[in-house]
Amino acid sequence: MNAHAAWAQPQLAAQVLQPRRDGCSEIALRVDALDDARQVLWLEQRIRALPGVRRVAIDRPAQRVRVVWDTRLTSLPTLLDNFVVAGCPAQPLQHDRIDDPRSNEQHDALKRLLVAGMCAMQVMTYAFVIYIGVVDFVDFSTRDLFRWFGLITSAPVVFYSAQPFFAGAVRELRQRRLGLNLPVALAVALIFLASAINTLRGSGEIYFDSVSMFVFLLLGGRYLELRSRHRSGALGDAAIDATPLLAQRRRADGTLETVAAIALLPGDLVHIAEGLAVPADGMLESAGVQVDEALLSGESRPLQRRRGERLLAGSMLLSGPAEMRVEHSGAATTAARLGALAAHARQARSAFGGSDRQVGRFVARVLALTALTALGWLLVDPSRAFEAAVAVLVVACPCAFALTRPATLTRALGVLAGRGVLVTDGSALATLARVDYVLFDKTGTLTEPQLDRRAIQPLRGDSAEHALQLAAALAHESSHPLARALAAAARESSLPWRARSVQVSTGSGLSGEVDGRTLYLGRPDFALAASGQPAPAAATNALLLADARGAIAAFHLDEQPRPDARRVLDAWRADGVATALASGDSADRVAAMAGRLGIDDWHARQSPAEKLERLQAARRDGHVTLAVGDGSNDAPVLAGADVSAALASGTELALAHADLLLLDGRLDGLTDARVIAGQMQQVMTQSRRWALLYNLCAVPFAAIGLVPPWLAAIGMSLSSLLVILNALRVGRAAPAARPDPARRPRELHA
Repeated sequence: MNAHAAWAQPQLAAQVLQPRRDGCSEIALRVDALDDARQVLWLEQRIRALPGVRRVAIDRPAQRVRVVWDTRLTSLPTLLDNFVVAGCPAQPLQHDRIDDPRSNEQHDALKRLLVAGMCAMQVMTYAFVIYIGVVDFVDFSTRDLFRWFGLITSAPVVFYSAQPFFAGAVRELRQRRLGLNLPVALAVALIFLASAINTLRGSGEIYFDSVSMFVFLLLGGRYLELRSRHRSGALGDAAIDATPLLAQRRRADGTLETVAAIALLPGDLVHIAEGLAVPADGMLESAGVQVDEALLSGESRPLQRRRGERLLAGSMLLSGPAEMRVEHSGAATTAARLGALAAHARQARSAFGGSDRQVGRFVARVLALTALTALGWLLVDPSRAFEAAVAVLVVACPCAFALTRPATLTRALGVLAGRGVLVTDGSALATLARVDYVLFDKTGTLTEPQLDRRAIQPLRGDSAEHALQLAAALAHESSHPLARALAAAARESSLPWRARSVQVSTGSGLSGEVDGRTLYLGRPDFALAASGQPAPAAATNALLLADARGAIAAFHLDEQPRPDARRVLDAWRADGVATALASGDSADRVAAMAGRLGIDDWHARQSPAEKLERLQAARRDGHVTLAVGDGSNDAPVLAGADVSAALASGTELALAHADLLLLDGRLDGLTDARVIAGQMQQVMTQSRRWALLYNLCAVPFAAIGLVPPWLAAIGMSLSSLLVILNALRVGRAAPAARPDPARRPRELHA
């Protein structure tokens, strides 16, 4: 049986096939090998040649292929086999991924653009005949016929293609704000209405060609911006799509069965063959494997995972096979959570353009200028008032001005996503460029804890190995860096117990039941609270394991700075940013690490409330603050900062309050994000200056009647297109910032 034979089972095929009314089925597939244009062409030709195939749609940025075909003529396993033969192995996606809102939005925009383009070309043909005056030598009835042709042909443009502008204008009026859609809708409605009235009267100027071209060019600019925004969202989709739908679950008798990945339960034992994707999040029970987590973390190099370490759903197994104990499946996996965060980022940035106050003020000025132009011409020459007012309304349309923020921001978010930085709140980038104070957490953020087995000190008769197994059983239930380090020290030996009823005390430690005993792991004061005994001298600066009778063992963890920590701190300090360190650890450990990293402003034994108060004090002094952490105890300070960043390996609570997620676990992403944020601000300023300069130059000519509406439409659209193209400059320069020794961080006054 080949690798795709399992898809012949109806219950599995039902997960990925969507029935259609015409009797065919539709499927969405994830295909990685879509970089080579010739291979894409060969793939499309091969799939189209299969019996029963009706349609093949390939989306290279999103790495997706959609196929509509008759499954009675070509089975699903046969279809997948042909993808393999074409050199493009495909992974089916759940059928609810077929109706992708992004794809539907893009198809709708494309349809409206095509209708506007075809009608605009036809209307221009009729207008050309009228403009050159050919029909005037025949009779007026023939000229009127062409005017009616223009009315009929431009109607689909106004009532179908321009519908998003009218809907947006109504939405803006209901929200009592001025946005981009209002002047566009007014211009389209006024031009079409006046031209229709003149057509019915049989006299007067008509502008069907102008309104059709205006809508077409504006839709073209919006479609380009939409494509750019959708490309930046492909990373989140790739992370979700990487998770396979099938898994090999081991039965109690040791045999394997093929099941749906979403049917996996915590505690199931899964077999993963070499070269396949991990179907769920879980704990590795094999000796050791190499995995590729590029889609999830941005790390392109293979990573070594050993027994007791976690495997993430969607990562590729480069060496194997492997046995994994399932912890999370379906929507609870890391890939699904990253996808949800990416979706949140896309949803947030879709609203940025409309919420820009500068755009509202700009629209108000455009409307006022249009009204003044119409009033002036009514006093001088009423016959030219309408044409001049329409020209001003079109040429001064704030499309280019309003597009600067969403277009530039979309480009910046896409660039950062490709560099392993997921921005969950796009507005944070503008603030990041102004940050002048950074508060770092220590453990797990600037440092990586390590436990040497020789540093385990039994305190009550238990062997070091037995004490480590007890502590590791608790530590496996926590994502805190200290707990991960302790669990990693025990990965060579399989744990005989699993902790139950685990409770986390933020900033203090863990408690739970292991082998029938209630154990406490954490700071000495926390671990010994139940026994009421004083902390032994050996517990100083150690992680303590205790029960109701007292201390069991002390674990002296050492920690090392992250490889890129000093480099990142030096870069920020060279850029004039003050750096501070706040940690719940002891003073001597914090002081030692601060000295190694060159941080003068450090604070030890800090509770979450004290960290937050320190950050708020910096804000009261006028600083723009950035908080960086990874633990649940960092959540208050992350939520209270102007901008916050968290490592993707951090706790759920920390991730939920972070504006930036460092997916590859490297602090270098902060430097990249700040550089890109600075580039984004520069490009945005350039684009808006260009939009203002264009309006200052063009509006006076339109106001005195020297710019006809059709020429105003061309100028406005070209201005918008220039803004979109200028946004593509973000990320072109090298991401790494060069430290400038001449700059020094300004002093802080507590």
